[in-house]
Amino acid sequence: MGKLISEKYKAWEQECEKRFNQLKSNEEELNRIFIDIYGMSAELTPAIKDKDVTVYKANAAREIKSLLSYAVGCMFGRYTPEKAGLCFAGGDFYAYFSAMPYRSNKTRYYLKTLLSSQNAHESSQMDCHFGVNSDNIIPIADDDYFDEDIVTRLVEFVQIIYGADTLEANLDYIADNLGGKGTSRDIIRSYFLNDFYTDHIKIYQKRPVYWLFSSGKKKGFKGLMYVHRYTPDTLVQLGTYIKYLQNRYKQAMTNLKGRMTRTLGNDNTSLENQLTKIREQSEELLMYAGKIQDLAEQKILIDLDDGIKLNYMKLADVLEDVSF
Repeated sequence: MGKLISEKYKAWEQECEKRFNQLKSNEEELNRIFIDIYGMSAELTPAIKDKDVTVYKANAAREIKSLLSYAVGCMFGRYTPEKAGLCFAGGDFYAYFSAMPYRSNKTRYYLKTLLSSQNAHESSQMDCHFGVNSDNIIPIADDDYFDEDIVTRLVEFVQIIYGADTLEANLDYIADNLGGKGTSRDIIRSYFLNDFYTDHIKIYQKRPVYWLFSSGKKKGFKGLMYVHRYTPDTLVQLGTYIKYLQNRYKQAMTNLKGRMTRTLGNDNTSLENQLTKIREQSEELLMYAGKIQDLAEQKILIDLDDGIKLNYMKLADVLEDVSF
């Protein structure tokens, strides 16, 4: 049987409550001791308010967002479900990567040949482990344009870690705690598209380790990368995602125009709105593609010893604004 995230949360909630109550009791006992020592029982009370206790209670929405952040870390290889703690934060990623089960994006297979050390045993692990993203780019789109975007990978993570038979219940629980309208996958997609990066910046105090490529306000393209895996070729690979998405937008517009023609005489307002939205995203993406190509040709290097802020500025024209 699979595991329910809701039950895991309840266990964590009970642990946090127990820890909270124990610390509160300890702090109040210390207050009693000092009040007795200084003879101030008439002036002071040992009781303290919950808000003054120095550990927090569990919060379902916060814990779910933390789980999603961890899942993204596993996608990039920063973390792995097979090992506690930080796994990769710099160094020779390909040496690390070749010893790990990996995930080849269906739009590119270049690492399959690059990592020639991948043996049959390691390849067999790909079916039962949550593998690392191969090219350090995880696309985020407002529809399932990519075979393996961030929502697809999150669903895979939940299924592998918690079990296939509880997948839908767990996705529903995640969505319920994120809040929003639509199916569980729609809500999760909306969170990654609109709110995940804001939360990430807050957690890392405006020094993000995941950087968000963003084409602009129309959200023609968004995609995450892990800064510790960045190379000048990252932008080249990003260009292939953009070309792929441009073709998907063209297909989507052609399909919408065909549907509008077939329903001639009917109210096509919804289809027209969809067509306008995708056309604007496509136009935005075309401009963004030029920016990416210009930067890719410069073969920009980053040195994290100089700090996140300085390096972020090198790619600021194609990244989400952080407002350092």
